Amino acid sequence: MSGAFRIGNAGRLTPARTARFTFDGKAYTGVEGDTLASALLANGVHLVGRSFKYHRPRGFLSAGAEEPNALVEIARDSARKTPNVRATVQELYDGLSAKSQNRWPSLSFDVGAVNDVASPFFSAGFYYKTFMWPKSAWKNIYEPNIRSAAGLGVAPDQPDPDHYSSRFAHCDVLVVGGGAAGLAAALAAAETGVRVIVADEQAEFGGALRFESGAGIEGQDGWAWAQGVVAKLKGMGNVRVLPRTTAFGYYAQNFVALVERVSEHLADPGHDVPRERLWQVRAKRIVLATGAIERHMVFADNDRPGVMLASAARTYLNHYGVAVGRNVGVYTANDSAYAAAIDLKKAGVNIAAIVDLRDNPSGALIDLARAAGIEIHDGRAVTRVGGKLRVSSMVVQPKNGGGERTIAIDALLMSAGWTPSVHLFSQSRGKVAFNEDKRFVPGTYAQDCVSVGACNGTDGLAASVDEAYAAGAKAAKETGGKAAKANKPKVDADEVWSRGMLGSAPGAGPDATVKAFVDFQNDVTAKDIRQAVREGMRSIEHVKRFTTNGMATDQGKTSNMHGLAIAADMLSKPIPEVGLTTFRAPYTPVTFGAIISHARGPLFDPTRCTPMHGWAEKHGAVFEDVGQWKRAWYFPRAGEDMHAAVDRECVAVRKTAGLFDASTLGKIEVVGPDAAKFMELLYTNPWEKLEVGRCRYGIMLREDGFIYDDGVVGRLAADRFHVTTTTGGAARVMNHMEDYLQTEFPQLNVWLTSISEQWAVIAVQGPKSRDIIAPLVEGIDMSDEAMPHMSVREGKICGVPTRLFRMSFTGDRGFEVNVPADYGQAVWEALWAEGQKHDAAAYGTEAMHVLRAEKGYIIVGQDTDGTVTPNDAGLDWAVGKKKTDFVGIRGLTRPDLVAKGRKQLVGLRTKDPKIVLEEGAQVVDNPNQPIPMKMIGHVTSSYWSENCGRSIALALVAGERDRMGETLYVPMPDKVIEVEVTGMVFFDEKGERLNG
Repeated sequence: MSGAFRIGNAGRLTPARTARFTFDGKAYTGVEGDTLASALLANGVHLVGRSFKYHRPRGFLSAGAEEPNALVEIARDSARKTPNVRATVQELYDGLSAKSQNRWPSLSFDVGAVNDVASPFFSAGFYYKTFMWPKSAWKNIYEPNIRSAAGLGVAPDQPDPDHYSSRFAHCDVLVVGGGAAGLAAALAAAETGVRVIVADEQAEFGGALRFESGAGIEGQDGWAWAQGVVAKLKGMGNVRVLPRTTAFGYYAQNFVALVERVSEHLADPGHDVPRERLWQVRAKRIVLATGAIERHMVFADNDRPGVMLASAARTYLNHYGVAVGRNVGVYTANDSAYAAAIDLKKAGVNIAAIVDLRDNPSGALIDLARAAGIEIHDGRAVTRVGGKLRVSSMVVQPKNGGGERTIAIDALLMSAGWTPSVHLFSQSRGKVAFNEDKRFVPGTYAQDCVSVGACNGTDGLAASVDEAYAAGAKAAKETGGKAAKANKPKVDADEVWSRGMLGSAPGAGPDATVKAFVDFQNDVTAKDIRQAVREGMRSIEHVKRFTTNGMATDQGKTSNMHGLAIAADMLSKPIPEVGLTTFRAPYTPVTFGAIISHARGPLFDPTRCTPMHGWAEKHGAVFEDVGQWKRAWYFPRAGEDMHAAVDRECVAVRKTAGLFDASTLGKIEVVGPDAAKFMELLYTNPWEKLEVGRCRYGIMLREDGFIYDDGVVGRLAADRFHVTTTTGGAARVMNHMEDYLQTEFPQLNVWLTSISEQWAVIAVQGPKSRDIIAPLVEGIDMSDEAMPHMSVREGKICGVPTRLFRMSFTGDRGFEVNVPADYGQAVWEALWAEGQKHDAAAYGTEAMHVLRAEKGYIIVGQDTDGTVTPNDAGLDWAVGKKKTDFVGIRGLTRPDLVAKGRKQLVGLRTKDPKIVLEEGAQVVDNPNQPIPMKMIGHVTSSYWSENCGRSIALALVAGERDRMGETLYVPMPDKVIEVEVTGMVFFDEKGERLNG
């Protein structure tokens, strides 16, 4: 048997196809096609969890994605554990293992339930008012206990062994939602030949047709019609049908993110099947057919297991063949609950009574209920329910007061009406409108989308299908679809429901003891909303944050409108004046695995390799990660450690020459008639008068006057500059330039192109550098007279085009050979062969750092920290004195930036030349002062220099450069190191080696 509450001849599942599963270690049997929720209900299990704050017993509220209570852990093995899975969405498979959460030691006996007794101490906003005293208790008592209590599930502690995939897709029409409206829209669009994608979060399309027993379309019952349409769409080459796929985010330019549950329903998915797939879809037109969500009634103890939405009970019966009880009560302010009662009655379930808050309700469904012999109590309210771990009774009372009556029940169905699901519309930046039916519906559209059906506030199946079919046809026509014969589905039988109510019902307070829940997951009650208003909250956004209403993983799908109505009532304002909370992505929780996909482990970040990477590997390079780049760190020979290799490389560069792979430098071409004007505005230096064929070191500032990036810029033509940036700054400098070009200087006729990947760069540095390059160069005079320091020439090297820069980051004669990336390794190998004739060495980034520090050349981001000006870095000479405007010029004049005593870059020499300072170490002027000491600076760069025969360091030190010659101190855990403040140049102070 698949459960005592499984009803024969009800539902659409095949009873013979069973699936075994466990819940909290107990074995059960379900049916293939069940959700975990329907399978548990079939076995009579209603208690599935405990609430977050009060640890109250909780059961199923819904049958879909809006479920706030039934969050469980699903585990395939010790590594495949997923917390907070909605049991109403999780499909059953053979061997499924589920466990309840947020309870100890067991679900039926949870010691955390003491919080329910102590609830007066945990009222709304308590976390803003408590844990303040004593101060010392925060670290040792409050914080550890709060952290241990936080969250509902337990995060997995092992690496996820599954894999995930992602797809990008474009279509003409994207239809979100696979109910009657969504299918009608998709069908209308598809018949015109345009590319269509239709997605729905459920395993099977049909939406509300899963439970609407009274729906008929095209001579069939609604569900059968839906399956026929899906089959037709799947057979069309221009349509992609995506079940089990939730559209969770609607972004700019009609970009929608969807997550498909590919294998979560399979007992043995296999290693070649992804667990989930992320779809990133760009659509020309989007049809939103996301339906509506039923609201619960707000009354005392409405959270008892067995109390659920009427549509949920109807779904479990009509789709899964499961009765939620044997003696069921109904509490409603809406006609749709009558349909649930009638369906259950027909299936043989006793309906104890229907309690209708409305006076004298009328209509076809009410007449059918009476004809079925169901007792109806109109103008009355359920003020509370009995039972603890399962509802056992309901107390009925006239809504304006009077005598009470207790009615025995084992389940209670409730319906306060339906809320249009405008989440995705709101995410698209559309503006909702509050209509005369007291519903927020789509108002002003911001993107190329249209809402249809229940999410648009359209009542009734016939009206929804008509509206959706027309919208699908219109969307297709606007994207180039051909005219198709109109085959609009004909609705034969319909269900139309009245509006319902908002806010709390009788029995929900306002006394301080009744718990009438508005937000089930966060334990927010009607009295909490009222308290928030009493304590001064006037905006619904403030009420939301004070109470946490709508802030749980369900994002208030069932609670937002009730909370808003209660607040509005307290404020004596219309609901629109109180406002509506913002709907944010994701619509339902999305796993990190789906978002990250393959980007984890070695693929966490793209690995970028230079064209010469293979050569460096073969020659034993040790690599370091610099941003996304793999850069050769040093080239050890046999028996060498890092220090020995770096010392050898540094000496070789100074003595003969060295080859360095500088391809990772950012490279940007600035081209156009106004290129020089643009450079004048983006850099501190003057550029208008820079001759073609010459280079200049440039500094880029932020608006606040602090150094943002630097690099050498070569002028290739009157209208063309080759700009280099730091390796890590390439992307942000490009963005920085584009930002200013598009927003501040749009009048300039300039084009920016990133060419970082297009050019391989080989730095040849040292006294013999020209001798190495010259034999391979064609068409360039490399004499000092024809090609002085800081110049650039275009020609050929090894028969391929080159941009040859004469520049140096070592202080020796140097060149940077730029060649097309495809030829990078070939040119490197030719230069290496020539270099061997002169005892040249390949050197890595560590030697590069040492060599530049010997000359006092800074590295932005290492010797600067975002608060360093050109003057602080000793680069005043790079700021054009006659310039009247550039980005950051006003920032440089701020009083704090020109005040005396700023931290500025200086050199440091340790009194003991063999001691190498630690980078980041703090500098003080008095080592004997009490702790905490006053720090006056820190070490930014520190190395052993074999060429200097001692350690060298750069530091940012307060007191400007007036401290030259002073002795300062670097306190370390084991000793205090004495240092002398010096200039920043430690080698070849006169700069004579630039010319060999």
